[in-house]
Amino acid sequence: MNQYQVLNKSFINGTWVEGKENKTVDMMNPYDNDVLAKVNLASHDQLNEAFDGAKKAQKAWGKDAELRKDVLTKAIQYFKDHKDDIQEILTLESGSTAVKANLEFDLTVGIIEESLTMIDKIGQFEEKPSIIPDKMNEFYRLPKGVISSIAPFNFPLYLSMRTIAPALALGNSIVHKPDLKCGLSSGSVIAKVFEEAGMPAGLFQSLLTKSSVTGDTMFNHEAASFVSFTGSTPVGRHIGQVAGEQLKDVALELGGNGPFCVLSDADIDKAVDAAIFGKYLHQGQICMMINRIIVHEDAYDEFAEKFVARSKEVKYGDPRDPDVVVGPLIDEKQMEKSLANINKAKEFGYDILVEGKQVGNILTPTVIGNVENASELAQTEMFSPIALLVKASSDDDVINKANDTEYGLSSTIFSEDMEKAREYAIDLKFGMTHINDQPVNDEPTALFGGMRQSGIGRFGSPFIVDEFTEGKWISVQKNAREFPF
Repeated sequence: MNQYQVLNKSFINGTWVEGKENKTVDMMNPYDNDVLAKVNLASHDQLNEAFDGAKKAQKAWGKDAELRKDVLTKAIQYFKDHKDDIQEILTLESGSTAVKANLEFDLTVGIIEESLTMIDKIGQFEEKPSIIPDKMNEFYRLPKGVISSIAPFNFPLYLSMRTIAPALALGNSIVHKPDLKCGLSSGSVIAKVFEEAGMPAGLFQSLLTKSSVTGDTMFNHEAASFVSFTGSTPVGRHIGQVAGEQLKDVALELGGNGPFCVLSDADIDKAVDAAIFGKYLHQGQICMMINRIIVHEDAYDEFAEKFVARSKEVKYGDPRDPDVVVGPLIDEKQMEKSLANINKAKEFGYDILVEGKQVGNILTPTVIGNVENASELAQTEMFSPIALLVKASSDDDVINKANDTEYGLSSTIFSEDMEKAREYAIDLKFGMTHINDQPVNDEPTALFGGMRQSGIGRFGSPFIVDEFTEGKWISVQKNAREFPF
């Protein structure tokens, strides 16, 4: 048994506690449906208790830079010392393959290391001259207070820590609700890390519960100063509406419909290599994943032939096998959606170039050709190993089709002409565009975020500092000021 399977409790005010909702949920291995742990759901009263404790603990934490450095440094070491067990729980709980679990682990450690560089942003000030004689202006950054964090199941550890680590470094406290499908790796592992690192009680709260229990309290509690959410666009809209009524700031990373743009002069072999990774990593269950592969008609047949051949070679199976690329979908609901999308493609008469099949909880790689870009299918986020190929009549048409979606998270352009590619990259209405690469990229120091219905707010250093701090202006009048009356 993995050591983290026994941490099936919420972590409130420094103590591991059983949930009081009188409802129990099984946390399952998505590959073989084994029960990893049974969880008693935390109650609404326990959520209020967590917010109250986080508010009380935050003030002293925000004023103690040395303690923040010490705790985060020890947290990094804990991760490194327990890498194998942490990667194993990612595989057991989220179906992560070896490549994905290793990537997620490295990103997690990287964001904590980068967060250490943010600590001194709090308590220091920038001095600027004033237009008023003998006055000096000081500009401070102060902690927001309590950050409400709501994480998804697909990159459960990293997408939690991407909020938690910088927020804590900048002097905030956290009330965190992981997706219960991955509540161990997204909540309990993190709580254990900070417990072992000596974090004072109340600064990190992890609630193993459901949104049906918490209601809107995660984003309208009076103690919450900021809401960080990664998940679906419909839920994000609701959170934005509720939080906006109280003038709370939010960071919302929402859905995507990522285009992989193959221009007329692209190196097809390199494009296929990138597309295989960007489509099938973690079974396509990534908001930044390739959703539509849009190819210039002159390159379409060659790309399709080579992509199909490579897709047929992709190994699927038990994610504990280090050679497996495609593991299980997260649950039966996602499988049903995926199979329904394949059936829609057949009904619409699209080319089924590789027909995926259900093998237990795995959907094997699926390739659908000559998809109409404006169709319901192309405008749907697949979130599965289903690749959609779209043909375009020109390079301009490739870009126009790419932009024809309500989403705007991540995108890719393949071209041998860098000047042309950069011009097109600016025109793409996506928060991130990668030239001659695949779109599933995240770095601790990169500007990460989406446009349009893919969300608001930016992650990455130093951009996240603006999100998780309040700006304050203090002026100092050094000599008496003369007033006109």
